[in-house]
Amino acid sequence: MPKLVFLWVFLCFLPQAAWTQSVALSGVAGGRALVVIDGAAPRFLSPGQAHQGVKLVAVQGQSATVEVDGRRQELQVGQAPVSVAGRSGEAPGGQRIVLTSDSQGHFTPQGQINGRTVKFMVDTGATLVILGEPEARRINLPYEQGQRVLVSTANGQVQGYQVRLTNVRVGDVQIFDVPGIVLPQSMPYVLLGNSFLTRFQMQRTNDQLTLERRY
Repeated sequence: MPKLVFLWVFLCFLPQAAWTQSVALSGVAGGRALVVIDGAAPRFLSPGQAHQGVKLVAVQGQSATVEVDGRRQELQVGQAPVSVAGRSGEAPGGQRIVLTSDSQGHFTPQGQINGRTVKFMVDTGATLVILGEPEARRINLPYEQGQRVLVSTANGQVQGYQVRLTNVRVGDVQIFDVPGIVLPQSMPYVLLGNSFLTRFQMQRTNDQLTLERRY
């Protein structure tokens, strides 16, 4: 008999000095990039121009390359803000994620599971990270090797697979060995649930959600 796992899958969004700067690309126009630095108001930069220590190197299509203290980072329009090291002696790897909500109030950052790109939706009502089977197959996740479980959803009980995700990444912050569930239906997003979110302290301010890594 498969174990019964209750996952109440609903959307519930929660209402900064860190080692790094948060930089996001909001758009491009006329060879310039519209960047958001540490959650401040968006600002247009031209190649070679710098603001708050972030220098725009180049713009190509819907992406831009920025440089902080000689370190370069590529940004994509619509991608979750990334943390860029700005001072020598900082701890390696990202410590903080700053997300901006979309027009519907949802946080939908792009990220990676096991090195493969996925589109997340932050869901504090989901117990685990939740994927649909089509997405699991696309990223070559061997979910059928996981434990079969019954999952209680808003649409009734379905059979899924409980898995361990080797790593889950948003921006340059990476968390290892994250529990997840693969459901049989197709889903427009991968739900970024509490098996990832509880590794962070979360703070909601207006349309921004800040995740500060716990240690």
